[in-house]
Amino acid sequence: MEILRTPEARFASLPGFHYAARYVEVRADGGPALRMAYVDEGDRSARPVLALHGEPTWGYLYRRVVAPLRVTGLRVVVPDLIGFGRSDKPAAREDYTYARHVQWLTDLVEQLDLRDAILLCQDWGGLLGLRLVAADPDRFAAVVASNTFLPTGDQDLGESFATWRRFSQEADELPIGAIVSAGTVRQLTPAEVAAYEAPFPDEAHKAGARQFPLLVPASPDDPEAPANRAAWEVLSRWERPFLTAFGDSDPITAGADAALQRLIPGAAGQPHVTLERTGHFSPEDAGARLAGVVVELSGHLR
Repeated sequence: MEILRTPEARFASLPGFHYAARYVEVRADGGPALRMAYVDEGDRSARPVLALHGEPTWGYLYRRVVAPLRVTGLRVVVPDLIGFGRSDKPAAREDYTYARHVQWLTDLVEQLDLRDAILLCQDWGGLLGLRLVAADPDRFAAVVASNTFLPTGDQDLGESFATWRRFSQEADELPIGAIVSAGTVRQLTPAEVAAYEAPFPDEAHKAGARQFPLLVPASPDDPEAPANRAAWEVLSRWERPFLTAFGDSDPITAGADAALQRLIPGAAGQPHVTLERTGHFSPEDAGARLAGVVVELSGHLR
């Protein structure tokens, strides 16, 4: 496996992001050790919030969430998925699979021994994070899901997703910063757009970002469809707090919040939130509001 690593200099002086990277080595399928980067802020003995980003972002997405959580006494752990951010990036697209992403994250969670955690997940952060919850539910006290779902391939993913998937495969260059900016309501500054481009000095570093859209189960015979159906068997019995906080201006995940509320018992009676003037990348448009949702939820946990 050829592994690329983005030069650290590309992460210097990013606007609003002063958090140091920590690193662990993670493995999947008996493969090579890969360096996974993560932010870890707050008291190590405090309740952890595991904040998982999606496609094609990295931990920078949560820069407005970390401080408000930390000052309330929570521990905030924000990994960069393999292929993104300051984490290692296998160069071959076939090195990225849904199952491996789950295994890499599981390795991180087990090494950090995160317990009694709140999962905060957006986009692919939910496709991966909800699998973590289903595989080891005792590690998690609650979930806050934002603009995400756990597809099994049995549902039509909609024209907006189909359009995005076609573009992600056909574009000669994948304009990471422009993609993020197009998925927000507020206009990102040029420096913020550049921060999303920072992990990707060239197209060779974007194999993970290119592959992610193809890994979403879009048909019943998708290789990960059975695993996601098995995860739903667990989630359909999940009675711990499950709260949705969805942006009101996201065509990709519109309606998924209602489905999560209907299918997961722990969502009953929760103060679900619609984030006004918020697009797909909800922590960009509503970082402080998302942090407030997590803080309020944590105050009601044992």
